[in-house]
Amino acid sequence: MNGASPAAHPAANDQTQDDAQGAHEESLASDSGEIEAGRRLFAGPCAFLIAAAEVTQLPPFSLPEIAFAGRSNVGKSSLINALTGRRTLARTAATPGRTQQVIFFQLAQRLMLVDLPGYGYAEAPKAVVKHWTGLVYDYLRGRPSLRRALLLIDARHGIKDNDRAVMRMLDQAAVSYQLVLTKADKLSAGEAQARQAATLLEAARHTAAHPQVLVTSAERRTGLPDLRAALERLAPPA
Repeated sequence: MNGASPAAHPAANDQTQDDAQGAHEESLASDSGEIEAGRRLFAGPCAFLIAAAEVTQLPPFSLPEIAFAGRSNVGKSSLINALTGRRTLARTAATPGRTQQVIFFQLAQRLMLVDLPGYGYAEAPKAVVKHWTGLVYDYLRGRPSLRRALLLIDARHGIKDNDRAVMRMLDQAAVSYQLVLTKADKLSAGEAQARQAATLLEAARHTAAHPQVLVTSAERRTGLPDLRAALERLAPPA
């Protein structure tokens, strides 16, 4: 099976930006210069490149890659759409386990955003789960152009055992990763702060984990400017 062509993915021709991008976004930490640099990067062109169902279908190394990893239905595609201000760049689904390929998006000819299949979906056939898990692990462990993996954690549930398994694998492979809490709009401010503090404590025990844990909401755009700024720092100069 060959990787899908751009024409096969509905996001390939979806260049309609969300007119409200940045209008009500909440920055939590980064300075104004970094926030603006991140905004400019993610306001640039972003297009579907390829979808790979096998490791052999992954594209050649080119731009630095940022991988979005996490449990099924944690909000990977929604976060990519919110960051880029495009409603349908990455396909979202109410049913967990729909993303079955490693999907690459090229951002402003400076970064690759990589949407990985979710893990932990127990209702999928065992053979399918094994294939998805192997594909994700092989990508994360063996991709020299991977600059950072964003390990997305549902803020309502916190870190689960299969998240910890991925964290241990990334530690062993010396792959830099950052924990990002999603769906923070489902919690009160106090609950979100408590979850962030607990996640920080656990991240501190892992050698490859970034020391900052970001709290985000694709729905309310919380934390998006800071995440854009963090990723812009990983991109080559414009």
